[in-house]
Amino acid sequence: MPAPSFDTAPVKTYLLDLQARIVAALEAADGLPFRADAWDRPEGGGGISRLIEEGNVLERGGVNFSYVTGSQLPPSASAHRPELAGRRWEAMGVSLVLHPQNPYAPTVHMNVRCFVALKDGEAPVWWFGGGMDLTPYYGFEDDARHFHASCKAALDPFGADLHPRFKDWCDRYFFLKHRNEPRGIGGVFFDDFSEGGFDHAFGMTKGVGDAFLTAYLPILERRKDIAYGERERDFQAYRRGRYVEFNLVYDRGTLFGLQSGGRTESILMSLPPVVKWRYDWRPEPGTPEAVLYTDFLVARDWHA
Repeated sequence: MPAPSFDTAPVKTYLLDLQARIVAALEAADGLPFRADAWDRPEGGGGISRLIEEGNVLERGGVNFSYVTGSQLPPSASAHRPELAGRRWEAMGVSLVLHPQNPYAPTVHMNVRCFVALKDGEAPVWWFGGGMDLTPYYGFEDDARHFHASCKAALDPFGADLHPRFKDWCDRYFFLKHRNEPRGIGGVFFDDFSEGGFDHAFGMTKGVGDAFLTAYLPILERRKDIAYGERERDFQAYRRGRYVEFNLVYDRGTLFGLQSGGRTESILMSLPPVVKWRYDWRPEPGTPEAVLYTDFLVARDWHA
């Protein structure tokens, strides 16, 4: 097997450092420590799951690092690249989902990852993927504008065309087709990215990962102490049901993890702890709950 034309060791080093930095900042925001859970994968690789449950601010939150290898690409990884089916592979990434207790504080997801497909006698095929997106239960214009501005600032140094492309991709990807509605207000999303060579693609991916705390922590600080009651918690639990539906039906990362024999506890840490479903429920017009649908769960240019 020929040696790769690039070295993935710096990617692994960066991801471990990113996980540590994010967890440290979240522990400071919450006031309670995250649990650390290292694990090994029988087929190859392993990871470190960092999790908090029933914190002061975060009802549930996980920041996972994984580095896994396998002998054959699972269907979710080769669906868009059928020519790579059957190759050996290695994948590494940091993935996080945070579910705050306060319904006025939005759920957030962020992921950055690197994938390599290997075949004897051929050059490795590699790509990066990732992004971040915000899922509010009660919408605030300044939160949405701040989050999207942070995403744009992370991408602009790597090409003025990237943010419009990745924002649109995010709007299309985090969409529940069976509900005909978006999961949240979006952000940025990219996959199969290798433009400009390895160093450029890696640099852009680091830009996204490094922007997460700037994008989310100010929002969490603004909303975590707003007074709320049973009505708000009930609506939060209802909307969390959409989050569960998307992750279990559409999310490529979740499907890849389950299809590749990944660690189920770490894969499903993204699911919220309290969720409700109702039959054909609709908010009353003019309520704050209705405003979420009319003003926020729509594709918008938040820079206009």
